[in-house]
Amino acid sequence: MGGLVLLSSHVDAAEKQIKPFVALTFGGGTTILDLEDTSARSHAAIGVGGAMLWDLFGFDVDLAHVPGVFQSENQTLVVASSVTTFTGSVVVTLPKRMTEYALRPYFVGGGGLMRVRIDDVFEALPVRKTLPTINIGGGATGFLTNRWGVSWDVRYFRGSSRDTKGLSIGSERLSFWRANMAVVLRLGK
Repeated sequence: MGGLVLLSSHVDAAEKQIKPFVALTFGGGTTILDLEDTSARSHAAIGVGGAMLWDLFGFDVDLAHVPGVFQSENQTLVVASSVTTFTGSVVVTLPKRMTEYALRPYFVGGGGLMRVRIDDVFEALPVRKTLPTINIGGGATGFLTNRWGVSWDVRYFRGSSRDTKGLSIGSERLSFWRANMAVVLRLGK
């Protein structure tokens, strides 16, 4: 019982944030069959993150959806495609007292899952894969009021599997960078 009270007080002391964001991916690469050679191009993404931050450390959860990763504008071979990532990360940041009136930089690193979907026009080579994923990156958050702020973030995602029986050249892998801007809502306090 005492452990629950102690854990509860630590959770109450944490700064809690919700971060809906828009993003662009870039620098992608894959071994998965890319019929229209588009995975390396930039793609728009949307998502939402959540964080619990203490003085130096915290936790971050990130869910993002990137439609059209494997599609060209004329959609000749691929009619639908997407990549969805869900990750949890450890956050290392500067103490709040040092950045109270400025941007608070942070570093994130963690892992999760990446869901890849590709539907081709002939329905002959569909891809439905869930890959273990790592992510690493950093950013900065600044508050305009006690509740509202903005955040900029750049992260590298790499999903890979040792599986070679799918529609890939060698082991299955998809990686990309994502740059995003978020509106930040600070909860509580």
